[in-house]
Amino acid sequence: MLLKRVVIAVVLCMFVAVPAFAQKTTPEQAKKLVEQAVAYMKANGEEKAIKEFSDPKGQFTKGDAYIFVLGLDGVLRANVARPELVGKNVLNSPDSKGKFHRKEMVELANSKGSGWVEYNQLNPATKKDEPKISYIQKVGNLILGCGAYKM
Repeated sequence: MLLKRVVIAVVLCMFVAVPAFAQKTTPEQAKKLVEQAVAYMKANGEEKAIKEFSDPKGQFTKGDAYIFVLGLDGVLRANVARPELVGKNVLNSPDSKGKFHRKEMVELANSKGSGWVEYNQLNPATKKDEPKISYIQKVGNLILGCGAYKM
């Protein structure tokens, strides 16, 4: 009877642990989500898209991946992980290492239209400051992005 309970407990732990690993976003998945978000915004308009990107249960929040929207003016328009920052200018807010990564995003968006930016950020899953890479793409006066903690 005890062995049966242990086996059941182990099996249940496996089912709980697998989704956590499955939800870790890769850089390729982040880029794909941005490309889907860009298409969604072009098809549905800025207002509807930002509303969808801001929905924690929406189609653009998948595991630890989500779309953030940053204006070229530095004002954060959408971020399900940090809703308290939405509407605020975050351009001069550095990461934990002092890097002004959002300025870099704006510069990259204006110069190339899209690309990758590396920075550090608190990982809510591990509660540790970790390296992160985000893919960004410019759409009009907005930057759509999605990040992945580096593996």
